[in-house]
This record gives sequence, structure tokens and C-alpha cells, in this order.
Amino acid sequence: MKLESALRQPRAQAAASDLGPVVSFFEFWPGWAFYGPIAAYWIGLGLRYGSFSLPTAANPNITLGGLCGESKRSILDQVGAAQQCMLARYTAIVTHGSDPRADLAAAEAAIATAGFTYPIVAKPDIGCNGTGVRLVADQADLLRYLDAFPRNEGLLLQEFIHHDGEAGLFYIREPGERSGRLTSITLKYPPRVIGDGRSTLRELILADPRAGQVPHLYLPRLTRRLHEIPLRGEHVRLVFVGNHCKGSIFRNGIELATPALTARIDTLAQSMPEFHFGRIDVRFESTQALARGEGFHVIEINGAGSEATHVWDPSTRLRDAWRAQFFHYDAAFRIGAANRTRGFHPARLTMMWRDWRRQKRLMAAYPLND
Repeated sequence: MKLESALRQPRAQAAASDLGPVVSFFEFWPGWAFYGPIAAYWIGLGLRYGSFSLPTAANPNITLGGLCGESKRSILDQVGAAQQCMLARYTAIVTHGSDPRADLAAAEAAIATAGFTYPIVAKPDIGCNGTGVRLVADQADLLRYLDAFPRNEGLLLQEFIHHDGEAGLFYIREPGERSGRLTSITLKYPPRVIGDGRSTLRELILADPRAGQVPHLYLPRLTRRLHEIPLRGEHVRLVFVGNHCKGSIFRNGIELATPALTARIDTLAQSMPEFHFGRIDVRFESTQALARGEGFHVIEINGAGSEATHVWDPSTRLRDAWRAQFFHYDAAFRIGAANRTRGFHPARLTMMWRDWRRQKRLMAAYPLND
């Protein structure tokens, strides 16, 4: 399948204005303004439970519980053999030396062994917020990506799932409970602008009611194309990675948390040793199939550092967004406390600081995302 057709979107995902409110009044606040009360709540929970790092015990088999600095591949590797078919196929390499062509040979050998081919998704093994994630079309594209990737660092190579839909499913299972539950579902839509045959891509972005408010998320990535004039009616996708801080549009899809989907995700989560709390990101065929627990592949599993991202639906009220954040962090501390009672110890704050600093340093070195 050619890259262009692989990225074709259904009409239902045409533009932000087709999907309801364009922005919420707090959506583009500075991070400190939105997360200030959440940080205060975290401190309060730390005082209550006697540990500020207790969420690192929520998923004891993941580095820092998945709060930061964890390997994406190591988490995927924990999925049970019978459930591996639910994952997009993947492999990983570590970049070496100064010649990216040697890394290219290693990457293509690993991809062939894993049984998939171009286009593929390349992403850092350690990272968050979609930083460094690229859709790679062919060998030349992969070579350019490897050339820009930092040396001696892990790189995940993943099968591109040719489904239009993407969603984040938040899963919680208390220690000792027989089954878990889905507490948040976020449907992710790629932002697009539609050509008029006269305006440049830059002008279309700046004139768009949503993209025009955050042009800094799109313009640096599209520098080489900003002078182009899309044809009348041509849809131009602005970002590939399904992450809000990279410019994707999020909608609350909690109505899809059917018993069938919950049971399917529960089967996956319980195949992983001591996985209790986190977001499972999927690409899916249709919302109807997803509600039946069918037609999807998991592309990433995140732990204690993940967010219930439905809060970035522009129709969400601020108090409801904060309430959802409080609910999920309360669950992370509660599960961490239960696991501490079972003999699992939270990480030291010095370890959290060290791994967070390393992750920040790596993220600054990764190539621009798609």
C-alpha cells in the first residue's frame, strides 16, 4: 500500500469544525496553570500515604511503574504469548557508531525477522508525548531518521496498522480484583486543512480556527511544504502522531467502554505480570468494531505516567477535567499503597529524578515527530 493511501482519512475526520467545539477555554493554557492544582493534589496524596513516589509501585514489573524513563519495548514484551496477536508487530535496535547505514542494515534485518515491511512507525524506546515518532515510508526515509537519531540509544520499529481510527483506553485493576475496568476512552483525530487552490499551506494553517491558535505545533514540521498551494478540496494532514501536545484533536469516547471491549482489554492487561494502571493506545478499524472488542491492534502500553486524555476534548469543562485527573492519580496512589502492602516498594525520589532527567535529555535529542 502506498503511503498516501495509507494515510487517507474518512470524511468523518475531515476537520476540527466537523467534530464539535473547536477549543476549550483552558486547552491551551500554560502547563503550570492547568497542572498546578494537580501537582498540589499529588503532594497531598503523598502526605496522606507517606510516599511521594508511591505510584511507581502501581505496576511493579515496569521501570518506575511507567511514571517516566521506561522502555516501550520492555512493556510490550510483557504481554502474554496468547495475547501478542493483539499487538502491532514490533522489533527494536540500538543505534551504534557514526554510520547510520550500519544501523539501517540492522534495522531492516530486524524488521524482516519480525515479519513486516514499509511503511513502518519508528519511535524512541524511551520517551513520551509522541516525541520523535515518525511514519517511515521507505529505506531512504528510514536512513534519514537514523541519521538524526542519537547514538547508542534504543529505537522501536513497529508495523504500521492501516486503520483510520486511533484511541487511548485507560485501564485500572485494583490488586486482588478479578477484573479491571476502562475509566476513560479518547478518540484521536489528525488535524487537517482543506485546500482552496489559492492559499499556501502556511496561510491555510494560520486561517484554520483550531490550527491557527497553535501554529507552532505544525509550522516547524512542515517548513519544506509551507509554500505549497494545495488543490481545491485537497485534504492535507498536519500531524501523524496521535498526541494532544503535538496537535492531534481529542474527543471523549467513553460510550465505547462496552463489556465486550472491557473484557478484551482485561485479557490483555492480565496477561502482563502485575499490570494494574495505565493507558493502552490502539489503532482501530471502526468504532463499531472497537465497541465489540474487535478490529484493533495495540500500538503502545503506558503505565503510571499516562493521562486520561479525554480531558482534552474541547467540550470538557475545566472542573470535570480536574476531577478526572484527581480520580486517576488517587487510583495510582491507592494501587501503589496496596502493592506496597504486598511487598512491592516504591522507587526512591532520587531514582525518579535521575530517570526523568535522562528522559528529558533524550527527548531534546530526538528527531522532530511526524
